[in-house]
Amino acid sequence: MDILTLGKIVKDRQVPLLLSLTRNFVTPMYRASFLASAASSGVLACLAVRPCDLDTLAVRIGAQGDPKLLRAWLDLGVRLRDLGWDDGCYRLRSRTAKALARTRNDAVTAALEEVVRFHLPLVAGAPGMLRDGRRLSLGDQDGAVIARSTRVIQPFVEEAIARTLVRTRPVRLLEVGCGSGAYVRYAASLNPRLTALAIDLQQEVADEAAKNMAQWGLADRVETRRCDLHDLDLEPQFDLVTLHNNIYYFPEADRVAALERARSLLAPGGRLLLTSSCQGGSAGIEVLNLWFEYADFGGPLPREHDLVAQLEQAGFRDVQARRLIPGEQFRAFTATNAPQES
Repeated sequence: MDILTLGKIVKDRQVPLLLSLTRNFVTPMYRASFLASAASSGVLACLAVRPCDLDTLAVRIGAQGDPKLLRAWLDLGVRLRDLGWDDGCYRLRSRTAKALARTRNDAVTAALEEVVRFHLPLVAGAPGMLRDGRRLSLGDQDGAVIARSTRVIQPFVEEAIARTLVRTRPVRLLEVGCGSGAYVRYAASLNPRLTALAIDLQQEVADEAAKNMAQWGLADRVETRRCDLHDLDLEPQFDLVTLHNNIYYFPEADRVAALERARSLLAPGGRLLLTSSCQGGSAGIEVLNLWFEYADFGGPLPREHDLVAQLEQAGFRDVQARRLIPGEQFRAFTATNAPQES
């Protein structure tokens, strides 16, 4: 590069801006997209066992089309320094890639996939959706990914369950929106006399939960159904109803009715435990709120005081809200189906 060309670059303010954007924003987004894809495709899991050549990777991830295309994608991972290339084999290189490949970090991996597949396209495409009059639908989600990603907050939800669940007598639990069934499993581990009905709106999620219950040895204690809360025709028999991170799947105008329906399924003195992200939190929570604002189902994340008021309007008593994650708007709401005074 000659001096004149260098001088022009220095004077052109767009070039430093472009370089700054590339370093601070564009390349990290490329890395996030590559790592999410490498995780969901199975590449990270394969390379976590041992380095693999191109043909072996193609067979293991079921990508046996044009090998040049797979190589081009893998070489991008090398260029981004998340993969390495030695002696004809690809390997994991970055600490992030190695961490995401570990089974114990699956919830974090799923959260990254959720951001890349669902959140970023919305942030980029929101104005176009408004112009086209398009809304997001339940089909724009992947229920299995969402169920996995929400396990990031599992320790905090489990703390709320442990504080609420009675352990000294048999308990009948109804879980609305059961996801993978992990929270029902935890409740069952705390109280060996607990039995449960776990329901979910999406068939594939309910099927996965039922499969998990069988694997966990809980099929005789936990019934799993694909069902809408409003369609559940049962007598008031439950000691505890739980809704974890899903109240925003109900339209805002319908939440009192949904909570009334939940209360109608509780025995007198039964309790409700509801955990949820609330508005006013981190950027991630605000993007989640944006997603549901743009959806043709459900509604925005609740505000704490609004949800407390809705619970009271639904007839619950002793409504309490408690922050579960320090510095974040993720809260547990508890309430009681108090017997009506005669």
